[in-house]
Amino acid sequence: MRVLVVDPFPESALAELRALGLDVEHRTGLDEAALVAAARDAGILVVRSTPVSAKVIQAAARLNLIVRAGAGVNTIDVRAASARAIYVANCPGKNATAVAELTMGLILALDRRISDAMAELRAGKWNKKEFSKAAGIHGRSIGIAGMGSIGREVLARAHAFGLVAHAWSRSLTPSSAEELGVAYASSLEQLASRVDILTLHLPLGSATKNIVGRDVIDAMKEGAMLINTSRAEIVDEAALRAAVTKKKLRVGVDVLEGEPSVGEAAFSSPLVALPGVVATPHIGASTDQAQSAIAGETVRIVRSFLAEGMVPNVVNISATSPARSQLVVRHLDRVGVLANVLAVIKRHQINVEEVSNTIFEGAEAACAKMRLADRPTDDCLTELGAIGDVLHVDCVSLG
Repeated sequence: MRVLVVDPFPESALAELRALGLDVEHRTGLDEAALVAAARDAGILVVRSTPVSAKVIQAAARLNLIVRAGAGVNTIDVRAASARAIYVANCPGKNATAVAELTMGLILALDRRISDAMAELRAGKWNKKEFSKAAGIHGRSIGIAGMGSIGREVLARAHAFGLVAHAWSRSLTPSSAEELGVAYASSLEQLASRVDILTLHLPLGSATKNIVGRDVIDAMKEGAMLINTSRAEIVDEAALRAAVTKKKLRVGVDVLEGEPSVGEAAFSSPLVALPGVVATPHIGASTDQAQSAIAGETVRIVRSFLAEGMVPNVVNISATSPARSQLVVRHLDRVGVLANVLAVIKRHQINVEEVSNTIFEGAEAACAKMRLADRPTDDCLTELGAIGDVLHVDCVSLG
């Protein structure tokens, strides 16, 4: 099987993929047209930041698996992949430490005005009096929006810096907040109103796009910090820019509107041009440690898919099944038995939603479990039981 890797990837991990018996091709800098051509005969596609559009997916007739070597899958047309029964997986949590470290770096850079001080030093100015003005962060309050793996890593570092932590996420409850040692906020607006520092660690989706809008920004304290190392699209940037001027908010971001997809490019941002803003060019996950962990997880996903037919961290498997009954067929492990069983089910116009077959010790007999869209009739069950080499047939309702 051919594996196409289209973003920077450690050579050691490429070697691990080759050791699995795969034909590995590593190409970077592909635009959509080039990716369409390159992916035509790929069985597995590994990407980091390169977008995978429906056009790419539709052209890749042999594609079985897409792995995003990073957190989230917003650069992949998951719906198009699902329509062609292509697994989509990612590597959640492997960059959590790196992103949490950058988050704390942005907080310290804002409080101590590190980038401004460095700019003046490079210009030949020694302005100790001005840059000695800093509030300090010990004992101040931090609000963490999103308590996934990154949010929890930020929480650990916040505690180490002596910050008083508050948190909100859709899954957080008062009891789970107490277990984590963090004050519970019932809404994002409430969180924003309480804290000196609001840091965002939310995935991008329909429910979170522009979730930090004017209401949340207006709820923030005068002179508070907003840190965003997640996705630019979760913040209403126009409202944020207005608040930087009006409320003297201080902003630290690793993600920006309209950022280029290539590694080096001309770029300008009206947010970055404002005083009180520090920014980095989407480097949150870009430490050697994080990239090594993500590469290792990518190899694990591919190995599991090849060896077991299982895909860790898969994101596009239906959480619920339309199956209404489960057919249990105990049978001898002989050629054609399951084909005959499926032929009878087809003849009775029943759709098979899921199938598994377990072989027993000695490889003499097996048990097939089939989840069906409808319950088989008594006539169908009788016909199935009459198939040669079928030992017993049973059916149970799934409710």
